[in-house]
Amino acid sequence: MNICHIITRLIIGGAQENTLLTCQGLHERGHRVTLITGPEAGPEGSLLAEARSGGYQVEVIASLRRAVRPFTDLRARRDLCRILTAIRPTIVHTHSSKAGVLGRIAARDVGIPAIVHTIHGLSFNRTQSAPVRFLYRGLERYCARFTDCLVSVADAMSAQAVAAGIAEPDKFTTIYSGMRTELFSPERFDRQAIRRSWGVGEDEVVIGTVARLFRNKGYEQLIPAMAAAVRQDPRLRFVWVGGGAQRDEYVRQLDTLGLLPRVVLTGLVPPEQVPQMLAGMDLLVHASQWEGLPRVAVQALLMGVPVISFDIDGAPEVVIPDQTGMLVPLNDVTGLAKAMVTLAGDPALRARFGRAGRELCLRRFDWHVMVEQLERLYSNLVRPQEHAQDSTRMSRSE
Repeated sequence: MNICHIITRLIIGGAQENTLLTCQGLHERGHRVTLITGPEAGPEGSLLAEARSGGYQVEVIASLRRAVRPFTDLRARRDLCRILTAIRPTIVHTHSSKAGVLGRIAARDVGIPAIVHTIHGLSFNRTQSAPVRFLYRGLERYCARFTDCLVSVADAMSAQAVAAGIAEPDKFTTIYSGMRTELFSPERFDRQAIRRSWGVGEDEVVIGTVARLFRNKGYEQLIPAMAAAVRQDPRLRFVWVGGGAQRDEYVRQLDTLGLLPRVVLTGLVPPEQVPQMLAGMDLLVHASQWEGLPRVAVQALLMGVPVISFDIDGAPEVVIPDQTGMLVPLNDVTGLAKAMVTLAGDPALRARFGRAGRELCLRRFDWHVMVEQLERLYSNLVRPQEHAQDSTRMSRSE
């Protein structure tokens, strides 16, 4: 098949890693694959070099930008139409909000046979103002009319989209994000050496967080929860993996609360170093305010590290209470602190959750499984059209 993926930008992030693994897997299976992206990077780092080394075609469109700019967006639509006309893919598969709208419109404009869009996280969500949610919801409803299939990374995304009137349930299918599960193996790392590099004592418990130091990643709730948890269990230490615009602000808050000596801030690390960071942790806390499916929760569980998360969006599909971790009501600071103290004080429970989580995630989130499911989806979308074309040719010959 001739397949084109479109994404707004190739920063280091879950949707981008998912898309690159999809492109690589489809390319290795013999399909012709083109990836179209915008040029923007960010403080998270860029995956563009990795994409260009994947063996498939990569096109960078200067006009494809994350910010809403009507004139630039019109130019991006024209540029997308030009490239799609040149490569004539059978399937266009879009990702992220901006590319999801412009890419699908361009695919419709040039008559692409099959159009697919993945909902990594809904473009309208609880962190936005009402007018912004209204606008994005309207755009998603419009584009869904000419989208053949909407792929969700979690059942929760499909349910929320259906409830918002985006499309009927039969237009959605869930395909979980794929991971390079072979990289997330606890045996690959010297856990004690990693902890020594952080200055962690033998009897101390490391609570990790892997998230950008930005708004809506939950640090406003996590920091007071950390303070409350430390008052109950002085053995707690914390490791924050990630960088971002709010770093200095959060460091000041930690200092004011007397927590700064207990926190290791690693800064931004390349994706290939995330398993090493997780290997040194005893548990992971994910306090994001908005999520499709928390990719880092899957990665932690693959490393046998249990997870505490707010009970939002796709989190319950990987953080299963009393099986792989603990769920806390959104923004319940007291509950978050209590969960941290509970897991920190029970190594046997952490081990049980970690084992069960690793078994679950090895089955459900291997990237080869994702690619197989997408390939099957594409084939099912293309076959009826090929049959219709064959029927038309036969009727003409008769």
